[in-house]
Amino acid sequence: MIAALFAAAVALSPACDLEHPSGKAGCTRAAVDALKMNQLQTMGSHNSYKMAIAPLEMANLRARNPKAADTLDYSHEPLTDQLNDGARQLELDFVYDPKGGRYLTPLGRKMAPATTPYDLSPLARPGMKVMHVPDIDYRSVCPLLVDCFKEIRAWSKAHPDHVPILIIFNLKQDQLKVPGAVPLLPFDAAAMDAVDAEIRSVFKPGEIITPDQVRGRHATVREGAMAGGWPTLKAARGKIMLAMDESPEVVAVYRGARKSLEGRMMFVNIDEASPAAGYITLNEPIKEHARIQAAVKAGLIVRTRADADTWEARRNDTAPREAAFTSGATYISTDYRHPDTRFSAYEARLPDGLVARPNPVTAKP
Repeated sequence: MIAALFAAAVALSPACDLEHPSGKAGCTRAAVDALKMNQLQTMGSHNSYKMAIAPLEMANLRARNPKAADTLDYSHEPLTDQLNDGARQLELDFVYDPKGGRYLTPLGRKMAPATTPYDLSPLARPGMKVMHVPDIDYRSVCPLLVDCFKEIRAWSKAHPDHVPILIIFNLKQDQLKVPGAVPLLPFDAAAMDAVDAEIRSVFKPGEIITPDQVRGRHATVREGAMAGGWPTLKAARGKIMLAMDESPEVVAVYRGARKSLEGRMMFVNIDEASPAAGYITLNEPIKEHARIQAAVKAGLIVRTRADADTWEARRNDTAPREAAFTSGATYISTDYRHPDTRFSAYEARLPDGLVARPNPVTAKP
């Protein structure tokens, strides 16, 4: 029976929506649910929390650094709205603030005191603070990481059939080289444990797809992933996967002395040959097209980007988006689920308006 379902799954129509199968031949719920979660392809948003920089603050930034201003000139809707719109990958960047209040008086706001209102009071509380560039691009649809988690979990509980949502994280600790900028705290071992603690404070056991789950009885996450350890869509519906998208040095602190990622809540962006490999970020779908295909064929989950730094939208350049689709990347990120008509009609969505589809590389006959 299982073999028959898998045979049906790999023959799914490319136009089959994995979240809402039509029930027609080649797109039944049974066939869809037999796919492993690494056999899907879906989309989401980059820097999902990011609100627009206030106009006066943006004008100040543009006068000093026009190129940086261009790259920061985008924003996103609240997380619930994005999820309702079909986003199944979110990105939350955060800074370490165990005592609270460290990021309460942003430099950009001091330089533009008559700026657009924004409630800074959540920044007084202890815990991870979600923001893009401290002091400059600090406005977030959910300033506290745990509040972002609560919003995502509430949506997930209300929509239990959703395909697994990937949340990726950047840990902000590189100091802004601007006089008067607040000193950022490093993510040391204690900070890494605090991140996992915040995750566990919101998500309950069984709601997160963890590295240990994929590792299973194998010695490492990599062995488990390559042996088919990812759950089926039937088992993964309504669940969340978390991944740290960071440099090898930062990943090493989170990993510690572990052979793989034993006991950790997040997967990590790491070289495909590492024992901890289950997830990898490869953000250049044209340049890294072959590497993405090889990684997904090997059993890894890959995130890439359809666009970056507003450049594709400004030029209406769809080549990276199309390369992302054909690469077989599991999760594809964009800043333009809807066009920014100041620039062009550029947008990035799966063909046919699908939420998730059979992966063109790993789920075809």
